Amino acid sequence: MAPRTALVPDPHGPGGRLQPLDDAGSPLGPPETVRDLAAAVAAREGTRGDHPPGPRWVWAAADSGYAPLLPRLPDRLARCHDLRLVEALLLGHEGRFGAPRSLGAAWSRLRGLPVPDDLPEPGLTDADDGQDTLFAPDRLQLPPGADQLDAVVAVHAEQQRRIAAIADPAARQRFRLLVAAESAGALVAAEMAHDGLPWRSDLHDRLLTELLGPRPTVPGTQPRVLADLVVELHRALGAKPFNPDSHTQVLRAFAEAGIQLGSTRSWELKNIDHPAARLLVRYKELSRIHVAHGWAWQDAWARGGRFRPEYVVGGVVSGRWASRGGGALQIPRILRRAVVADPGWRLVVADAAQLEPRVLAALSGDAGLARTAAGGDLYEALAAQAFQGDRDKAKLGLLGAMYGQTSGDIGPLLNTLHRRYPAAMGYVEAAARTGEDGGVVTSRLGRVCPPASAAFLDLTEADTSGETGGRTARARGRFTRNFVIQASAADWALALLAALRRRLNELPVAVPADRPHLVFFQHDEVIVHTPANLAEEVAAVVTAAADEARRLVFGDTPVRFPLSTAVVDCYADAK
Repeated sequence: MAPRTALVPDPHGPGGRLQPLDDAGSPLGPPETVRDLAAAVAAREGTRGDHPPGPRWVWAAADSGYAPLLPRLPDRLARCHDLRLVEALLLGHEGRFGAPRSLGAAWSRLRGLPVPDDLPEPGLTDADDGQDTLFAPDRLQLPPGADQLDAVVAVHAEQQRRIAAIADPAARQRFRLLVAAESAGALVAAEMAHDGLPWRSDLHDRLLTELLGPRPTVPGTQPRVLADLVVELHRALGAKPFNPDSHTQVLRAFAEAGIQLGSTRSWELKNIDHPAARLLVRYKELSRIHVAHGWAWQDAWARGGRFRPEYVVGGVVSGRWASRGGGALQIPRILRRAVVADPGWRLVVADAAQLEPRVLAALSGDAGLARTAAGGDLYEALAAQAFQGDRDKAKLGLLGAMYGQTSGDIGPLLNTLHRRYPAAMGYVEAAARTGEDGGVVTSRLGRVCPPASAAFLDLTEADTSGETGGRTARARGRFTRNFVIQASAADWALALLAALRRRLNELPVAVPADRPHLVFFQHDEVIVHTPANLAEEVAAVVTAAADEARRLVFGDTPVRFPLSTAVVDCYADAK
């Protein structure tokens, strides 16, 4: 069987074309046109337990190559190479961060043609408006007359050549792992969008009614509780009517009542001893739920007992995911009561405890911090060793070191950490200095941060006083300091997803429909929907996958990445 197979769906029917390839990307035979692409792919994928495994599928992007096949595939595909995601990784590695990454852009670069810009990514936020993407424009951006299969084969071969050209063998091996993990993330994202997160709209409606009052019958009007809060807010300030959603109007209304606000952020309002401040905080909390996850959200995203957002792999520069719709990465805690497993099924909810400090310990090789991170609560252990048992100080100090905070009373805490953990502190300080000097840093597996902008370089070079330029340089240093940790945590999370997905697919089940499957991922948290009789086995699989990811990404490190795992009927019961 060919190690790799390029795949191009027919946009007008169920067929498509396939091209067997060797590992370098060279064709192993002529392309094949098939009338039923899903059936042809399933036949080449084989059954679980086959040796050797099926091919690594090569496509322009999972949303155009894999997602359309999912409803017709009998089971999940094992491996892929996602050209769009890999192109972005390679461009960053080569110092061309932000260059167009579509198939058409990569093909045009190969051919010396004008390179088309990538189309704007709609709604790369955590709370989208739910616009229908049925008639979204073609995102491949191929020039007129270009053959898609030819482009896929050529771009893939060129990507394989560029990866092989990474000079350092260890860096090349880690980058190959990043490519595989990022591509596996594309499979997971497509499958989670297809399967959906179990969602009880009746419970969601009940929760909304309890919080906001009955659903308004007139579109565009506020629920009763919000409208009543607005009246109370006006009365508490003795003010003429104003819009509580308007930053400017709120500041003016409070100022007229003798209360000076620097902002309308909740943390500032909570420090003000006035009934109006408490009312505004409550209004903002409820309004956010109404706008981001209210009845309109339910109509758009939670249909047929499932919430199906569009996940965007690598949507953030650090490698974290984003979403195109539905606010998948910001499900409010109170609404998690609507996430309920199907009858006879359970949710296995797992999240990594204090992930980023543990990543720092593994990255830096600091033996002392590794010992501190070996147990359960890292901050408790750190407090006992260095801060006279004060957990808050331990947490504040370590987070300050990772995020570059220097103000307030944090200085003595950082000094303590420098003495106790010189390798860990030296690691983040070196990353900060690189950023301040305009350089780039990478994650453990080789994801590169964005380079310093031309404006940054101009400002830091032209500012002879050092004041403005110094502030700008320090801000970039804080970014690169955290990037090495956050991006490496994203590396680990991707490896976790890939290992977990593979292990779940290997579980013996009578029919594929009974297979446990991932239904949610948020930075350091995963949810698996599983038949109840497999729940404990799935919990053990999650733990094993986390340890596999640790070994893959960080090698022979004593640092552990413990997961808090719960088997529940309802997401809200997991914590």
